[in-house]
Amino acid sequence: MSAQLAAAATLAAGTSTGEAVQFWILGTVAVIGALCTVFMRRAVHSALCLAGTMIVLAVFYLANGAYFLGIVQIVVYTGAIMMLFLFVVMLVGVTAADSLKETIKGQRWLALLSGLGFGILLIAGIGNASLTESTGLGQANANGNVEGIASLIFTKYVFAFEITGALLITAAVGAMVLTHRERTERARTQRELSEQRVRDGKYLPPLPAPGVYARHNAVDIAGLLPDGTPSELTVSKTLRERGQIRDVSMEALGDLKALEQRAGERLERGPSGPAGPADSERSDSRRSEEASK
Repeated sequence: MSAQLAAAATLAAGTSTGEAVQFWILGTVAVIGALCTVFMRRAVHSALCLAGTMIVLAVFYLANGAYFLGIVQIVVYTGAIMMLFLFVVMLVGVTAADSLKETIKGQRWLALLSGLGFGILLIAGIGNASLTESTGLGQANANGNVEGIASLIFTKYVFAFEITGALLITAAVGAMVLTHRERTERARTQRELSEQRVRDGKYLPPLPAPGVYARHNAVDIAGLLPDGTPSELTVSKTLRERGQIRDVSMEALGDLKALEQRAGERLERGPSGPAGPADSERSDSRRSEEASK
């Protein structure tokens, strides 16, 4: 124990103040981001927290001289994979209101045991870590960081690299198998589908656009029918299921009443000021003529 403490003191003495400050600040941010990734209720927020954690890890790589790994961490993982996750989550529309029922019995206990085992392995690995100064880093990066990583991957760790590639291929094939569906009946033609829609009495023309003309054009505002009531056909089914539709029918009816009132005032006032007795008689006679026609 005394030897390990002496080695830790020697390593701390060789570490600059800037490196220590960087480690404690970025390490805290990385841990907070990882915890937020696990405990956030919204999938979009979890993905953003995971992206922030990956960026912090990239900064650690760059600070330790692994420039290639740092750039790959930002470009590939954060810039490509995580953004793909975000796009998929935002397109699918996963929210906290979605069902979180356990589909596989016992999976929560299995996840808890797996996390506990991983934590034990992590603590054991940290406890057996070498606290002495790293040796051989300059020799490994003698021809450059990229060539050093390539040499290690395709010589010392070639079997681990091949096994990782096989696992990724297996995951891709498994995803295709899970999404593939065998047809149990003959595929119907476009004519048959059209005839079926006519027999079912479904709405055949293109769906009307959302929003109210000249006032609102948002996708969550239902268009108004001639009687002033909102039409459910003008908004997405997903928004209807979530109850995220804004009803502006009463506002539109109020605007219509105000418009009718202003129009009536203009007709009574006439084009050149307030209406006098003669103007009132002319307007009454004009209305009677229009009524007789």
